Order: sequence, then structure tokens, then C-alpha cells
Amino acid sequence: MPPVTTHDGGTRRIAVTPRSISGGGHPALRQLEKAGYDVVFPAPGAVPTEQQLRSALPGCVGYIAGTERLSGQFLSEFPGLKAISRNGVGIDSIDVDAATKQGIRVLTAPGANSQGVAELTVALMLSAIRGIPWHDGQLKAGRWARRAGREVSGQTLGVVGCGQIGRRVATMALGLGMKVLAFDAYPLETFHPSEEFSWGSLEDVLRTSDVISLHMPPTAEPVIGPNTIGLLKRGTGIINTARASLVDEDSVIAALESGQIAFLATDVFDTEPPGRTPLVEHPNVIATPHIGGYTGESVDRATWAAVDNLLQALANQH
Repeated sequence: MPPVTTHDGGTRRIAVTPRSISGGGHPALRQLEKAGYDVVFPAPGAVPTEQQLRSALPGCVGYIAGTERLSGQFLSEFPGLKAISRNGVGIDSIDVDAATKQGIRVLTAPGANSQGVAELTVALMLSAIRGIPWHDGQLKAGRWARRAGREVSGQTLGVVGCGQIGRRVATMALGLGMKVLAFDAYPLETFHPSEEFSWGSLEDVLRTSDVISLHMPPTAEPVIGPNTIGLLKRGTGIINTARASLVDEDSVIAALESGQIAFLATDVFDTEPPGRTPLVEHPNVIATPHIGGYTGESVDRATWAAVDNLLQALANQH
């Protein structure tokens, strides 16, 4: 199929920026080429800068976007853009209202990375509770040192945000012998996988959980912050594979120092990459570089969904 062209004969293009596919490509992207589009990579294998995007987006009608911030003012510079397709569900980095007013459809791939994020959540919980990174560091430094861990069986996991990811985490935790208390603004009442599972208020979850795992979209105030840390049991563990804004960094660092919070395991940061910050370098923090959905299986599901969504949206423009 020849390249799709604009009314003035120019070739239509699609920009691809998610790091998981912009470096080495992905078989699903061939569907875009088969449909007649030129595929461009503003920053292969990296998060693009605004300058790189400005160089690549003119002439693009479609855009498979990563986590880069797209303000309304920035999007207004590209009147030819018709659709932005995310290879995931997070769209808080996109000014959706401005995009909609400009006639740009914003598309998501719900559930594509749920299993990967849920498995990372459980891995972070077990790593933190058993002190795996600390013990590994001791051995690599030539020291035979041990610290007693805890067993998760019998402990209560608080799941804050019990959508597709949260429900998977809850099911895995129940399989490990944990009790699960979940909060969701719109709870799926039919989800009741075990007698050890129950729904509760956010305050109930914060007050009674031994470990709290966050799976919510951004909120007006941090879920774990100066107004809520006092509700936690002393020694509570926090896991955040959702949004950095759900945790107030300064308050959490202070709580880690006092022992009110035993550990923070986080896959998300206000600025990515975060650099060497007090939070990242804290001994009671496990930090991973936004790898929740970065499994071969999740990338495949998310990429095929993003491509299919984009092609459908662009076809409806004609």
C-alpha cells in the first residue's frame, strides 16, 4: 500500500515514543506501515524531550505516546494531529480536555499491563519484607550479615484502588496466605475471592493494614502524606506502582526515619529518571525504574492494543 497522503500530497506519519518499543521496534508497528503510514521515532529507546518531539511531530496524524507530558499549549502546535494512543491506561500526563477541544482523540489500552504490574507489586512486597536487596548488597560487599525478616502469611494487605491491577494483587496475596482489605471509590461488589477478603473505607485500610499497595489514579491530596501517615500502624510498609503523586516524598522520608513506615517500594517518580534523590538513596526504599508493565507479555498486549486503537481512530477520520 502506498503511503497515506494529506490533501497537499505530503506523507502522513505516526510518531512512536514508548521506550519499550521505540528502541528495537515491535512487530505490531508493521501494521502501521502496511496501512501506508511512515513511522518515526523521536528518541529511540529514551523519553523524548520537547525539542525532539517538535522536530518529529509536524506532519504526524497519529502518535503512540509514552509517559512524556503533553500540555494543551504544546499540542496546539500540531493542528494535523488526530489521535494519541497510549500503550497503557495512564493519561494524567496528557491534557485530555485541551486535546479533545483540538479534535485529538486520546485512546488507552485498559488491562494490557495489569498482570505485569500486579506481579511486580508482589515481588516488591516480598523483597522488602525479606530484605532481599539489603542482604544482596551485604554479600556483594564481602560481608556475611543477616537481618530477620517477616512472613507475609497472616498479615493484612491493604489495596488502595481495586481495579484490574488491584484485584490481581489481592488474589495473589490471598494465595500467599494474607488477609486483604480493599478500598475503591467504585468498588466491584461482586469481587469477593475469599473469606479473607473484605471491602473497607480508605481510613479502615490505612489504620489496619500491615502493608499498603497503591493502585489509584492521581488524587487531590497524597494518599500517603502529612494528613494520613499518623493513621498508619507503626512499621507499615508502602508499595507504589501507580502514580508518584500518591505519596508525599518529604513526609514519607520523615516517617521512614522515625520507623512509622518500615519501607517504601516504588516504581514511579515525579521526575523520570529521578536521579540520585534522598528518596531513591534511602536504605529503606526499594526503587525500580518504572518497570511495572515492562514484561515481554505486557509490552506485546499493550503495543498491539495501541496500534489497533490508533488505526481504528484514524480510519474513522476519513
